[in-house]
Amino acid sequence: MQEALKPFITTIDHVGVAVPDLDEAIAFYAENFGLEATHTEVNEEQGVREAMLHAPGDERGPAVQLLAPLRPDSTIGKFLDTRGPGLQQLAYRVTDIEAAAEALRAKGLRLLYPEPRRGTAGSRVNFVHPKDAGGVLVELVEPAAGH
Repeated sequence: MQEALKPFITTIDHVGVAVPDLDEAIAFYAENFGLEATHTEVNEEQGVREAMLHAPGDERGPAVQLLAPLRPDSTIGKFLDTRGPGLQQLAYRVTDIEAAAEALRAKGLRLLYPEPRRGTAGSRVNFVHPKDAGGVLVELVEPAAGH
């Protein structure tokens, strides 16, 4: 897989952490780690309320994404029910999500969606099945234009 995404990955975009209460988690990360919530939104399609946290002054660098369920049957709601709060995903920033997905499929890896879906702040996302990525849910993120 090393060569599959080499032309597309630019950095680690974020790590996703499932939390039961977004406001409490934002306060915890601010008080204990000094991270700042640089973006919050509700993503109805994914069934989450989310926040992107960055180190002060590093709004474009790698982030911690906090994900709280909007409803119990959402992916994050089910994750919290079975595993409890904690690390849920690792996301890589890519320059071309379609080409990156095709390169991974050519290597035999399964992606969760046939086409990219809407992600945070208008980004486009897809996920590599954890069974094909060493037990880790890997997200591919193509930021929206201008981000």
